[in-house]
Amino acid sequence: MTGALSVAGLVRPEVSPELARRVATELFGVAGPVRELGSQQDRNFLLQDASGRYVLKVANPAFADDELNAQDAALAHLARQAPALQVPRSRPALDGALMARFTGPEGPLRARLLSFLPGFPLAEQDHLAPVVVAGLGNLAGAVAAQLADLRAAGLDRMLQWDVRHARSVCELLAPFVTDAARRQRLLAAASRACDGLDARAADLLVRPVHHDVTDDNVVCVRGADGRAVPTGVIDFGDVALGWVVGDLAATCASVLHHDPDRPLAVIPAVRAYARQVPLSEPDVDALWPAVVARAAVLVVSGVHQGVVDPGNGYALAAQEREWQMFAAAAAMPAEVATAALRAALGMPDRIWSAGLTRPDAPPLLALADLSDVAVLDLSVTSEDLLDGAWLSPSAEADLAADALRDAGTVVTRYGEARLTRTRLDSRQAPASIALGVEVFCPDGTLVRAPFDGSVGVEADRTVVLHGADVDLLLVGVAVSPRPDSTVQAGELLGQVGQQGRVFVQLCTGRGLRPPPFARPDEAPGWRSVCPDPTGLLQLAVEVATTDLATAAEVLTQRRRAFADVQEHYYDQPVRIERGWRHHLVDTSARTYLDAVNNVAGVGHAHPRIARAAARQWSLLNTNSRFNYSILADFSGRLATLLPAPLDTVFLVNSGSEAVDLALRLAQTWTGRESVYCLAEGYHGWTSASDAISTSVADNPAALSTRPDWVHPLPAPNPFRGRFRGPGAGAAYTAAARELLDGSAAAGHPPAAFICEAVYGNAGGIPLPDGYLTEVYAATRAAGGLCIADEVQVGYGRLGSSFWGFEQQGVVPDVVTVAKAMGNGHPLGAVITRRDIADAFASNGYFFSSSGGSPVSCAVGMAVLDVLEQEGLQANAAELGAHLRTRFEQLAEQVPLIGAVHGLGLYLGVELVRDRTTFEPATEETAAICERLLELGVVLQPTGDRLNVLKIKPPLCLTRSSADFFVDRVAEVLRRGW
Repeated sequence: MTGALSVAGLVRPEVSPELARRVATELFGVAGPVRELGSQQDRNFLLQDASGRYVLKVANPAFADDELNAQDAALAHLARQAPALQVPRSRPALDGALMARFTGPEGPLRARLLSFLPGFPLAEQDHLAPVVVAGLGNLAGAVAAQLADLRAAGLDRMLQWDVRHARSVCELLAPFVTDAARRQRLLAAASRACDGLDARAADLLVRPVHHDVTDDNVVCVRGADGRAVPTGVIDFGDVALGWVVGDLAATCASVLHHDPDRPLAVIPAVRAYARQVPLSEPDVDALWPAVVARAAVLVVSGVHQGVVDPGNGYALAAQEREWQMFAAAAAMPAEVATAALRAALGMPDRIWSAGLTRPDAPPLLALADLSDVAVLDLSVTSEDLLDGAWLSPSAEADLAADALRDAGTVVTRYGEARLTRTRLDSRQAPASIALGVEVFCPDGTLVRAPFDGSVGVEADRTVVLHGADVDLLLVGVAVSPRPDSTVQAGELLGQVGQQGRVFVQLCTGRGLRPPPFARPDEAPGWRSVCPDPTGLLQLAVEVATTDLATAAEVLTQRRRAFADVQEHYYDQPVRIERGWRHHLVDTSARTYLDAVNNVAGVGHAHPRIARAAARQWSLLNTNSRFNYSILADFSGRLATLLPAPLDTVFLVNSGSEAVDLALRLAQTWTGRESVYCLAEGYHGWTSASDAISTSVADNPAALSTRPDWVHPLPAPNPFRGRFRGPGAGAAYTAAARELLDGSAAAGHPPAAFICEAVYGNAGGIPLPDGYLTEVYAATRAAGGLCIADEVQVGYGRLGSSFWGFEQQGVVPDVVTVAKAMGNGHPLGAVITRRDIADAFASNGYFFSSSGGSPVSCAVGMAVLDVLEQEGLQANAAELGAHLRTRFEQLAEQVPLIGAVHGLGLYLGVELVRDRTTFEPATEETAAICERLLELGVVLQPTGDRLNVLKIKPPLCLTRSSADFFVDRVAEVLRRGW
């Protein structure tokens, strides 16, 4: 082994910036400003002259010439083999050699000059999205693939970063770790990891590898979405022969400190690396021990470097993040990580399949009747957990108690994602996947050993039966044999305790104590280590969990029959199967704060609405040509919510239908066709409502395909529209009046003017004060009707008023409404004057098959009851103001936020790349929404430029959830996405 492991040989050579400048000028002919860069053991300087930017590398005297020559050979090899790979290029000294020799204050030194790769280190990116992690792994794999056939003297050396020597390095340098607890933990974990590596060493591939394609040594550029895109690799100082798996381990370890709570976040890197360099089963089995060993070496080496070179700020600054890498790697059992990696790479699972019991062994529990068993359904789709019952801490016990009234025993399912184990407003997915089964049975029920083994009792009173190749863990059992005694299959282990609840779990990891539940990302690994123990019970009923189709499988099935033009949220959507109030739940029991669903205005799965719909459906559901009281009651109640003279109601199925009907009413009443609307607006998908929808986000050809009877007015957007600043409102109003006043002379007087009082599709931008007063007056002066589209902004969402038009102090001639009035049930309405409604009879009759059906009316009545009795309009006002204040405060800290729009719980946060040019941050907005989903928030972009975060949650939003929401947005904007 070279001096690389010498305790005294790691201090950086003494080289000042002035000396570095002289070396560059005199030996390489490069003259220019010099700035020192960080390095652990060498000295690196950035310099620039007219020919370009370079890095002058002054090597530590501990390294031999052959080792430095090997670095240059690797760079030259990659330049020939893969010219597209961005790696430094060596620049010869003035004498033609790649290495220049000079004398420093402490003796002879050697320098090399390399081209500088532009960009920023990946280490500067706080959060690494999966696509970025995959990019890192892909780059590491590309380098490894091309170095495979490198041949050079100096490659076969003993390098401290080579995990083949991790045990020696840790034992040599661990004494420098002064924290005794950390030192003990590190040595124990490193020893276990090295034992695992030693056991597989003969099967691991050795060849030239970089050893250090890490976030420190990968340079990036910003992609269009603002994410880091790995583009180049620097620092070939560790090129040497080594295990391929050790090379990959270095890359993986560097990912861990970015999200230490999710060690398996390395999987995209492993997949990408394996596509470049195929990994054998021994490689994959050795990978996690190699990650732990690499991280341990980083810790001891970094601490040691800080001791021998206390002025090395680079090494000192890295120490805490290196400990984070180690702690994250060591906390994940190698057996679990390996199983997860194998699953990710499509390798066969090694789920333990040995016989659980001897043929003559009795059931684990001496139940009176093995068929008198009820199976609890605690899944996300369980009908036993309605009305938020799953949020009760005692939900499982309560359901079991109910089931025990009809059955002698109750059992839960292994591998089930339990809804009862979720957590609201959590940035991390919960540990929801059951790694064992629970049995509820009479206390005192006898427990017998299903196989031979020794009995132990853990500190938490867990009874453990240590078998030949598996441990049985029992919680809730009072042990009968003396601990450490041996039992035979069928002998008494103990009895169920007084609570009558026992948790049964198997574990094949020797000495490993698994959690009872696993997070969804870690569940594949844990399920391999903790096989299903249900067979030990020998029940005469079916207990197995019916695995739900994955989100990807459902998406594939959806695409087979469902038209693709009917979009879905997110690139890789999760599978949502439950909602409650302002939260959604996927099939892994992960909850998401729903910040975008104004359709469920009063909240998902509201019990009162569900009961109203069910009751009415059980009585009558037909069409509005029949005479039933709830139609009259609902229509009358709806009319009372509008100011006079709006007193007549049409009931339809959707907002699009409502707008379509409103336009027909106006065109019939006036005998005209022309409709004036606002640019960048959206009103629906029917022929008429689509014709007046001018948003290019919904239809890229919207402006060029409008029929000639549609006349868009300038979008009154004071932030980025035609007119901006304090006088923008008056200018927009004047422009609209000018167009409308001249309409008759131009031969197309208005049948109607239609708009939202708050500019919904543009991100919740309120109209300028007085805008509707003036535009309505101009419309009416020209003989047209005024239509208020309240489909998105009405029904209390704005907080300070029930209807959006009330913000402007006007009364329209026709109002359209939908979405919130049915809380997800297809229900819409048009409310107008009696004379306008009666005039429509000239077109014949109007009929909507299910518009105004008994069930629709019952739902509509229940929604109004909830809005009123739960004070949701007032809640929208209070929490809307709170959200707006918090986002405005965030905007003072985050330049990406250009403006905060909206009222109540209809807000828009507009993201821009430049606050002067207002360049929209379109790609960033999409990526931010994707990242927020990972953190438990459902949010989507809106606006013609898709750069506005549209915020329109159910009106039952709570203050704690509102704060969770803003905190997550702030986290993403500050840490990256």
